[in-house]
Amino acid sequence: MTEPEICPLGVDGVLVRFARTLSEAANTRAIAFATRLKSAKLTGVVEVASSLTSVKVGFDPVLITRDALVQTLSERLTQQEVTDSGPRRLWQIPVAFGPDHAPQLAEAAALAGVTPDQAVAEITAQRLRVIALGFAPGQPYLGMLPPHWDIARQSKLTAQMPNGALVVAVRQLIIFAADAPTGWRHIGQSAFRVYQPDTPDPFAFQPGDAVQFCAVGDAELMSLKDRSDTNGGAQVSVTT
Repeated sequence: MTEPEICPLGVDGVLVRFARTLSEAANTRAIAFATRLKSAKLTGVVEVASSLTSVKVGFDPVLITRDALVQTLSERLTQQEVTDSGPRRLWQIPVAFGPDHAPQLAEAAALAGVTPDQAVAEITAQRLRVIALGFAPGQPYLGMLPPHWDIARQSKLTAQMPNGALVVAVRQLIIFAADAPTGWRHIGQSAFRVYQPDTPDPFAFQPGDAVQFCAVGDAELMSLKDRSDTNGGAQVSVTT
């Protein structure tokens, strides 16, 4: 296990880096440390946000100096780490994998060395973790898939990926938060909205949440899109 690094980040930020390459252990440490910092409510700290392997800590220079913050963070890093006990919530989300909603499933499956049916079976059997939010508001990076899913992004962008699309690359899945271009391959479609700006809690996910997909037919997906009493048919349960 590598020692964390503390690096300056702009005029009012500090980055605590747990590793330079993504691993489940580094991601778990980053999420757990961010959770501890948020609970501590340190004077002068105005933002705590975890990413794949690091935590950004934003501060108000009027209330705390960078040196004082670095000292406080260093002390907290030397304390006994509280191991992440696992996901606090489990999301179960319907996804359609039919040709009309998964135009690049066969291509992605071939790159992973499996058939499309095997790809769907592997993806729906796995309980993934929200390892980070980013790129668009509330958009989750989900991982990690088995090593044979370490497939590269496309060399060219897909001009428009629809909201709710399930895409894959580098052993990770993303549910798209908004219509946007991407280099990831479109392997499924949900009716789930990860970002609802007009609600009290606009972000559906939190880092560390667990997500499991269930396969549904194209007709069922269209029915879920038309319903207003559910977010794409998703169900969430508290696990801790």
